[in-house]
Amino acid sequence: MFLRPAYYRHPEFRIGVRDLASVATGIGAWGLMTGVAMINSGMSAVEAVAMTLLVFAGSAQLAAIPLIAAGAPLWVILTTAFCVNLRFVVFSAHLRPYVMHMPLRERLVTGYLTADLSYVFFSRRFPHHPDAATPASELQAQQAYLMGNCAVNYVAWMGASLTGIALANVIPTHWGLGFAGILALLGVMLSLATSPLRTVSMAVSGMAAVTAWALPLKLNIVVAIAVAVTLALIIDAQRAPAPHGGKHD
Repeated sequence: MFLRPAYYRHPEFRIGVRDLASVATGIGAWGLMTGVAMINSGMSAVEAVAMTLLVFAGSAQLAAIPLIAAGAPLWVILTTAFCVNLRFVVFSAHLRPYVMHMPLRERLVTGYLTADLSYVFFSRRFPHHPDAATPASELQAQQAYLMGNCAVNYVAWMGASLTGIALANVIPTHWGLGFAGILALLGVMLSLATSPLRTVSMAVSGMAAVTAWALPLKLNIVVAIAVAVTLALIIDAQRAPAPHGGKHD
């Protein structure tokens, strides 16, 4: 995932840049709002910049910021961020066949840079996993496209987030940056709702989050994730074909 000439000179790199550029404004709005939120929560500029560069996960940052400001226990903050980012376990499992031919350090960089929308665009363009018969030229095209996606996503997010940190004290809150961030999250969520099971999980998690709104320390987020994952696992188990000729024991 490093800037190899073979990647950024490849035609697929430009296609990846073009595709992600179509949603870069939403990513930027989300990043700007997150940068402002970190400073307004009481974090120092150094802490906010460090969190932006190291965490690089907008939804986890937004979930953790109010907990940090409220002085929540560390385990609550870590558990919430972990649950919010569980989707990346699924992303990683799906992307594994695409990147296993790469050295470990490049796979780690790829995992760090790949975000929701870069994963979505990549999966749409290359829906079929490579195998042993896949030519090296195709593998290179896949990585070039993903690199183009990630480059735009990273620049849009980091640039906007760092701008939000720098201008947090002069950007009026009534500009509706929080709403812009919500719209960005909705765009990601709707992009991922590509099957009936995902749609049901999305609806159930939303209802669970609203129902458990009164819980302290934003634990309604954890409840929503737990309910949605449990329901999805139950539905998936019911849909799975049974052994022995399709009959349940």
